[in-house]
Amino acid sequence: MRRILFITSNRLGDAVLSTGLLGHLTERFPDARLTIACGPLPAPLFRAVPGLERLIPMAKRSYARHWLRLWLDCVGTRWDLVVDLRNSAVGRLVPARRRAFHAKAARPMHKVEEIAAVLGLSPPPAPRLWIDERARAEADALLPSDRLPPGAPLLAIGPTANWLGKEWPAERFAALARRLTAADGPLPGARVAVLAAGPERERARPLLEALGGQAIDLTGRTDPMAAAACLSRAALYVGNDSGLMHIAAAAGVPTLGLFGPGFPETYGPWGPRARAVTGTMPRDELLRRVAADPGARGLMDGIAEAVVIDAARALLAGCGGAGGCDHVAANPYRPSELTPSR
Repeated sequence: MRRILFITSNRLGDAVLSTGLLGHLTERFPDARLTIACGPLPAPLFRAVPGLERLIPMAKRSYARHWLRLWLDCVGTRWDLVVDLRNSAVGRLVPARRRAFHAKAARPMHKVEEIAAVLGLSPPPAPRLWIDERARAEADALLPSDRLPPGAPLLAIGPTANWLGKEWPAERFAALARRLTAADGPLPGARVAVLAAGPERERARPLLEALGGQAIDLTGRTDPMAAAACLSRAALYVGNDSGLMHIAAAAGVPTLGLFGPGFPETYGPWGPRARAVTGTMPRDELLRRVAADPGARGLMDGIAEAVVIDAARALLAGCGGAGGCDHVAANPYRPSELTPSR
């Protein structure tokens, strides 16, 4: 394999979940030259992939012209392998010796397993990140020793998501942070890094104000690679179902993902140090509320602060064993509704 074209998601979370398959390719074909096409948002995460020859951020254009642009960029190369996780026409219309396409799974499974099935891999390779020196230098600047002394614990919180209905209340995040960092908590005296994308900064402000001087405001100050470098220094990450949650888990940080109307059996954080937490309200009821009112509030209220505290303590104590994302719930879904991922 001399040249490989890897087409992955424009969404941050899905792009992170595809990195396990990409990592497999870099190890299986260490001398191959890789071209990676993805959305502009996750693109920084791929800039240090071993063997990278070209990174193509695909900004959406009207009339699907971004796909035409990608085809024009790639049609002149004879590819040894095309892995197309977008199942696009481009993957079919460029010259290639071998092609592999993503397909919807025939049975319920985690997205990591579904992506691994593109190349028939079992067990599925876990998502991973290639954090470069540039990102580590950015993390040094954002977390200097006067704000985070060497050896001091860091709690990272992601209080926002791409949809308001997936956001746990800011006051609960604040109460959680205080209990985790209290003298008798699992992270006594820890500083709290608050992360959010630029457009979500205002939604993170209530948490920053509640934490006061304990908080380190990283909202809108990192691209995904710099966020990964910052998160890699955290002792624990707690956040809503989001791309940032997947970055934390892929970086190997103990990660708790909070799920209301989402699907943790498909999109829970993946890894031996990652867990998904749900609440007491059945998902069917949450989805009915969303269908009746897309702007419905309070969809995450069923997740009790005490449940998240207990899950954090258990995770930090090493409970749950190895191998994927366990599920911690105040009122677990029935087996037919939820199968914990490996």
